[in-house]
This record gives sequence, structure tokens and C-alpha cells, in this order.
Amino acid sequence: MPNPRLATRYAKSLIDLAIEKDELEKVFADMKWLQSVCKSNRDFVTMLRSPVIKSDAKGKIVKAVAQNNIGLLTNTFIQLLINKGRESALPEITTAFIHQYKEIKKIFPVQLTTAYPLSDNLKKAFVDHIKATTEMQNIELETFVKEDIIGGFILQTGDKMVDASVAYDLKEIAKQFENNDFIYKVR
Repeated sequence: MPNPRLATRYAKSLIDLAIEKDELEKVFADMKWLQSVCKSNRDFVTMLRSPVIKSDAKGKIVKAVAQNNIGLLTNTFIQLLINKGRESALPEITTAFIHQYKEIKKIFPVQLTTAYPLSDNLKKAFVDHIKATTEMQNIELETFVKEDIIGGFILQTGDKMVDASVAYDLKEIAKQFENNDFIYKVR
């Protein structure tokens, strides 16, 4: 069962240690690699969470998978997780680490959803507009295509969202008709 508090604490500890050892960028690359392994290989995550597989076997499997792909600090951290019986939280820890790293580096993830794929010029225009109108200067733009918004866009960063889609406008108009906002009530 995912435990976000545990993942946050372990990620914070690893970040602090990586900063102390001046290996933050290397550990960040390692965690991105581990996150991609966890996302692309369901069997790996299942093995980490399996109560049937012994800790020493998990350690050997992780070592074989990550052999030349992660650094010594990250490898030692994973072995610590396995020794403490916390290896099942590795996918959540990688996500929490990446999130905390972006906070430290002031990298703002922004999701942009449109009805059709955008050109590079339009993506750059969105990023430039966000930089000009907010304090966010280091933006990591992620684009999605969702045809059911019909047109316009949905822009989301953190807990803020701007829904300028045609589908949203149509829903708002439908609500107005349901409430009879356009009919003068006479009694």
C-alpha cells in the first residue's frame, strides 16, 4: 500500500545526503531512470512489493537490473531500503524525490491540454506568456491531446488551472439554460 509520508521522508533524506555529497544531479538522473523502470516494468514493481520474495533475493535482482545504470550513493540507498523492508515504497520514493528536486531547483511543471497537437512555436508562445505574466521562469511544459475539449486549451500548474476550452464554455451555457437565466420570470 502506498505511503506518501514515508516516501516523502525517505526522498528528503536522500536529497539532503546528495546535496551534502555534492551529487544531487547524479542522484536525480538515477531516480529518473528508476522511475522509468518502475513505470515501464510492472513485474519489477510487483517483485519489490512481493512478501514471498526474500530481501536478499530482491537485493540481488535490483543490483542486477541497476548494475551500471545508477551511482554508488543511489545503490547504497536502495540497499538500505531493502534492509529496512521498505523496498515496496521505491516507486513512490522516486516520484517524491523528483518532485522535491524540482521544488529545490524552482522548476515548475506545467500541463497543457489541447484538442490538437501544437507546433513548437505555439508551445514556445505559451511558455513565454507564462514567464511574462508569472514569477515562474523555469518551466517544464508537458502537452496532452484530448479531442473531447473540442478547442481552446486547459493549462494546469500545481493546484491552479485555467480552463479555456470550448467544452467548458458549452457546459457553462448549458447550465445557464437549465437555470432559465434567459427567461424573465413573471408572476
